[in-house]
This record gives sequence, C-alpha cells and structure tokens, in this order.
Amino acid sequence: MTPTSANINKGLWLGLLGIVIFAVTLPMTRLAVGTPDAPQMSGVFIGMGRAVVAAALSAVFLLATRAPLPQRKDWLPLAITAGGVVFGFPLFTSIAMRYVEAVHASVIVGVLPLATAAVGALLHRQRPSAGFWLCAALGSTLVVLFAMLRSGSTGGLSIHFADLLLLAAMLCAAVGYGYGARLSQHMRGEHVICWALVLSLPLTLPLSLLSWPTAPVKTSAWAGFAYVAVFSAWLGFFAWYRGLALGGTVRVSQVQLVQPFLSMLFAVPLLGERLDAITVGFGLAVIATVFIGKKMSVHPTPRSRTPAPPVAQELLNQHTP
Repeated sequence: MTPTSANINKGLWLGLLGIVIFAVTLPMTRLAVGTPDAPQMSGVFIGMGRAVVAAALSAVFLLATRAPLPQRKDWLPLAITAGGVVFGFPLFTSIAMRYVEAVHASVIVGVLPLATAAVGALLHRQRPSAGFWLCAALGSTLVVLFAMLRSGSTGGLSIHFADLLLLAAMLCAAVGYGYGARLSQHMRGEHVICWALVLSLPLTLPLSLLSWPTAPVKTSAWAGFAYVAVFSAWLGFFAWYRGLALGGTVRVSQVQLVQPFLSMLFAVPLLGERLDAITVGFGLAVIATVFIGKKMSVHPTPRSRTPAPPVAQELLNQHTP
C-alpha cells in the first residue's frame, strides 16, 4: 500500500520525535556507565536493566490496551527485532560508551540512516539505486576512517574495540528498526516494542540481576539509567515505529540525519565534552552522504511473472510503497 502524503508527513514528524529522544541516549549512557577512571554501572547492567524496566512498563501498557497476542507468523520477526533493539544495540553501546566520548560515538553511528534504509529496502522488496549504495559505502568508509584516526594516541591507523562495538550496534539497530517497522504494518507500533521487551524478560531479568552494581553509584548515573530505560528503550519506539509504518522505512529513516548533531549538542551541557574541528568535519561529511543518499531513487522490485501464493502476494502488496 502506497503511503499517502498526509501519512508521510505524520510519519516524518513522529520519526523526528523518536530521533530527538534517541539522540540523548549516547550522552545518558555515558553518564550512567562512567569513564575508565571513574566507572559507574556496568554496560551489561545498563543494557539489560533498561530492558527490564521497559518490559515492566510494557506489560502494564499491553494489559491496559488489551493487546492481542502476536500471531504465529510474527514470533520470528519479533525475536529478530528484540535481538537488534533490546539486546544488540543497548549492550554494545553501553559497553563501548565507557571508553569513547558521546561526540565521538555520534559520528560512528551517523551512517545508521543508510543502514536502516538498506535493511528496509531489502525487507520491503525495493531496489535502491547505485547512487544510494555508493553513498552508503562512502559514509561507512568515512566512519571507519574517523574511528581509525581517533583510536588513540599511539599514532598510525588502528581501530579501538569500542568503535567495533559501536559499528556492531549500528547494524543491530538497523535490523531491529527494519523488522520492527515491518511488524508495524499490521501491529500497533507501541505493541511491537512492548512485545519484544516482554518476550525478552526470561533473558534480560537474570542478566540484570547478575550484573547489579555492587559499589556505590552516583545519582547522576541513576538519572542516566532512568532516561535510557524509560525513554530510549520504550517511549521513543512508540513514535519511531509508528512513524516508520506511516511514512515508509526508507523515507522516515532519513530523519536520523539530525541525530548525530543532536547527540553532540546534548553531550556538551550534559557531559562537558568539547567539539573539535575533526569531529565536526567528519560528522558533517557523514551527514552529507546520508543527505545525498536520501535523494537517490528507490524502486520496487519487478514482480515475477509467476503469480505469488495468496499470503505472499498479500505481504507484497502491504510492503511495496
């Protein structure tokens, strides 16, 4: 079904709201996890603990809205969604953020819009143009080059393991966003993230209990944890998945264009970090590739001459913009 102009506009605004919420995630995670010199909570506790808090809120919401159980065909996509946005992205970013500043991490995840669009295109049977893939490759190359240049004070080109974790987190988020958006075509967007969180509880709860902080933690760290648990892991997805469903994954994912800038700006007052010319320059370059990639055409995949089975044909009709 082709999104209408009204739905596209509404989807873009909802997507932007979600991105503003998500943009504070990296600074707040850094606040919660601390630094190597002044560690606070462990990355595992932040990643899993936030999911437990969000799952408790989700359970109440699902009961209050009398949400139906997911259909049998939705269990696997829900598991993939959870693997990306409940486990992969939170764990990798929470562990990495102790070793890199938020402004640095903002550049690394700057190519997430193109990764999300690529996943969405594959899931929704679309064919991005060669120009789109060229922009995706260029943006990824810039991110890797930035990580290698800023990997440390040893000189030469190398890459810190924290940057590898951030790149892995970006891929996890793209897959989780793509599958979550697909589910949002026939499920309420709020129910998608809620079910993903609740179904993850058998793993997230014991992991969070095992990693509970044993040393005193600053109040500011708990404030950072509270934000990522309530907003980053839960409320932000209400707007984000709904926006992706209304406006289309490929289109709406591009509002992530502003996320690196917002994360950098939030990191300055929240963490006292500084913006240097290299970071801003690479950030602008990455965002430019995303902006240009947004302008590249995306076409539906030509349908086969052999009629598809009814269920497959119905899915094809639903997910072709």
